[in-house]
Amino acid sequence: MGNRQKIALKRVIVDYKKLDNRMLNLLVEKFPDGYDDDDIVTFRNANNEVVECVEVRTEDTAYLVKVSKRLVMAMEDFDDSDSESGSDEESSLDTDELESSEEE
Repeated sequence: MGNRQKIALKRVIVDYKKLDNRMLNLLVEKFPDGYDDDDIVTFRNANNEVVECVEVRTEDTAYLVKVSKRLVMAMEDFDDSDSESGSDEESSLDTDELESSEEE
């Protein structure tokens, strides 16, 4: 009865290109005014490259979403389209358009 085991969260690293509308919604809810430097988690991947992410959690998973200009644009576009449509219908995010407008 008193022996509750803490369930370990599954950890997933996600690139913005693979975000679905549910994840974008979680990001916008957690960071309605955008994220700050304090929200960024930095680590080195297996190739010893520096990766910057923001964390979003669900009941069973901790998602690390890679930070980029494209992520900011996707969050802004999702927030704008969500507030304009006013419906709960899932809309698709055109990542090809975001990719072509981004210069890295």
